[in-house]
Amino acid sequence: MSERRQLINLAYRLLGSLSDAEDVVQETYARWYAMSGQQRDAIGSPGAWLTTVAGRICLDLLRSARVRRERYVGEWVPEPLPDGGDDPADRVTLDESVSMAFLVVLESMTPAERVAFVLHDVFRYPFGDVAEIVGRTPAACRQLASSARRRIRAAPAPAGPAAQQAALVREFKQAWEARDVQALIGLLDPDAVAVADGGGLASAALHPTEGGERVARACIDIAGRLPGVTLLERTVNGQPGLVAQRDGITITVYAFAVAAGRITRIWAVRNPEKLRPWT
Repeated sequence: MSERRQLINLAYRLLGSLSDAEDVVQETYARWYAMSGQQRDAIGSPGAWLTTVAGRICLDLLRSARVRRERYVGEWVPEPLPDGGDDPADRVTLDESVSMAFLVVLESMTPAERVAFVLHDVFRYPFGDVAEIVGRTPAACRQLASSARRRIRAAPAPAGPAAQQAALVREFKQAWEARDVQALIGLLDPDAVAVADGGGLASAALHPTEGGERVARACIDIAGRLPGVTLLERTVNGQPGLVAQRDGITITVYAFAVAAGRITRIWAVRNPEKLRPWT
């Protein structure tokens, strides 16, 4: 069971969903305990066996997820993570590889690219081990990881210091609460994009809102339609973000991407099934 946290960390980065990651880990351990004691004793490295099984389950889920996403209502955003958790064994380590911006880039990869890249570049597994999970040669897995790196390099540069991002998010919160549209426009990049995920279970724009001014005016519109909502500064996937609550219940989690002192992306997760860790 000492491997549990490592498996949760791996599966979340591979799937972008904490609930799916927990299901994968549960299934992995179910397969372990379904074996006889003699079969388990014959496994030289239980940790490597568990990682291989979890990785293969994740790969299968990623392949089927592409079909499920086509039926998803509106935009799909990775499940946001709060800071910490009840059980240390279930906590995902919050670093750059779980920032919302990074996870969104991972979503653009093929399942095999994502698995190869995360296993090798994030978790430092050798390509020989990666090949066993992906079902391809080590050379092919090296090519997959290389292709994934090109996608990472083509993505916008990561945010600056956390303190700078926190100050910008705080200013955004204050301008939003004051319903100051001009202040919001000043904080947003002219090409800013806001993406909302309601999953058909909560009201949300079905398509991204593009342009800083349009995003700012959409925020003002939301503020007018959601009275009695409190905005709280919280860590979202290891980065400064906001949480909207009504009567103490989290109804939206906001993650941000920042570049050159302005907000470039806002991800608003409203699907209640993705807000379970925030209750």
